[in-house]
Amino acid sequence: MRIVVDVMGGDHGPGVVIEGAKMALASNAGITELYLVGREDEIKKAAHYSGCNDPRVRIVHASEVVNMDDKPVEALKRKRDASMFRGVELVRDGKADALISPGNTGALVASSTILLRPLPGVERPCIAAVIPAQENEFVLLDSGALIECSPRNLLDFAIMGNIYSREILGYKTPRVGILSNGTEPGKGTELTKASCKLCRKTNMNFIGYVEGHDLFHNRVEVVVCDGFVGNIVLKTLESFFKGLAGWVKTEITRNPKRKLGALLARNAFRTIARRVDPDNTGGAPLLGLNGTIVKAHGSSRERAVMNAIHLATEAVQHHINDMIQTEAAGAAARLAENQT
Repeated sequence: MRIVVDVMGGDHGPGVVIEGAKMALASNAGITELYLVGREDEIKKAAHYSGCNDPRVRIVHASEVVNMDDKPVEALKRKRDASMFRGVELVRDGKADALISPGNTGALVASSTILLRPLPGVERPCIAAVIPAQENEFVLLDSGALIECSPRNLLDFAIMGNIYSREILGYKTPRVGILSNGTEPGKGTELTKASCKLCRKTNMNFIGYVEGHDLFHNRVEVVVCDGFVGNIVLKTLESFFKGLAGWVKTEITRNPKRKLGALLARNAFRTIARRVDPDNTGGAPLLGLNGTIVKAHGSSRERAVMNAIHLATEAVQHHINDMIQTEAAGAAARLAENQT
């Protein structure tokens, strides 16, 4: 398996990304080649410092970097030799099976969509973020790739989320729901109402609308929404988890009795902290393209980069794209039959 890593896109510099790649190589013998894309002199310096001398490593020079404040379309035009774009090209040209990038999300979505093109039967790709809950995990999609959606887009997201939840997360018949402001049939927008009608015509385990308070009560494994709503939900949850950890720490250190209680409950706190740690997944796949793309968080540290690479290898091994193409085509055929 051949993996590409955009070394230049993260907040912490090439060294952190390369150390994460080194950890992935050490724990995954299935990786046959790992391309580190970026400024060659910086990569060699960081690799030497981290002791990354694995013979599977290949360095691909790219002279430019897409910054977080770059506008995606302008970056595509002005920075043709950016590490992110060179990485996508390696996947497009069949030289690699997957790309991991912690860089600018908009630029990654735009370049991947233009260079790789959506799979047959899929109109637009989406970002699938895995969110941990107490009793299960759910996939939230779209989490920010497509702001304005059509009912067909949400149907595609449901199909892709269903496959990802089934094949990667291990849920035999994932429950699929559309995020809305109520579960009653009259609730929602024109988009959600039309999307519900389409999803009910498929053979998925579609349960209809789900509300925000359903997400953490083991009611759904696939949550479908447009990228505007999904990105707000994702960032709100990320901020809440971080803020809650600080809040709990402040409260349990207010007096000796609370400190003693915290000491007794420390294993429970550790379990919860591990469960909600975003470094466990490392990133979110961009589903629906002719190639495997994983968006890692810009602030990813070494372990997150390692896990993002593992996530990409899982998607390739499970042939996620082949399944999406097959099931999207099947859904399109059923919809066509219903219209005749």
